[in-house]
Amino acid sequence: QVQLVESGGGLVQPGGSLRLPCAASGFTFSMYTMTWYRQTPGKERELVALIGSSTNYADSVKGRFTISRDNAKNTVYLQMNNLTTEDTAVYYCSTYLGGSTYWGKGTLVTVSS
Repeated sequence: QVQLVESGGGLVQPGGSLRLPCAASGFTFSMYTMTWYRQTPGKERELVALIGSSTNYADSVKGRFTISRDNAKNTVYLQMNNLTTEDTAVYYCSTYLGGSTYWGKGTLVTVSS
C-alpha cells in the first residue's frame, strides 16, 4: 500500500536551514506529482511546494524553499533556508493517485531562538 514517511524535522534558530526527506513506497514514485504541505494549530493545511513536470511554491516560501526528488531513492525533499518563526508547523508530504490523496504522518519543524 502507499506509504509516505517524513523525517528531518526539529528545532532550528531563525535564519537556519533544514532539509526534510519524505520516503515513498507502494506506488511508481517517478510517475506522480509530490507535494509538501504544512499546518499550524487552528489553521488549514497549506500547500508549500509541489514537484511534477515542474515545480511550484507558495508565495510565502519562494526563494527560500526548494523541492526536489530522487526517483532512484523514491524520495522527495524540501530544503528550507532562511527559516523564520512563521515557518513553524507540522510538515506533511502527499500524493494523489487512484482517486485518493495520501498523506504521511508529518514532521514537526519549530523555528525559535
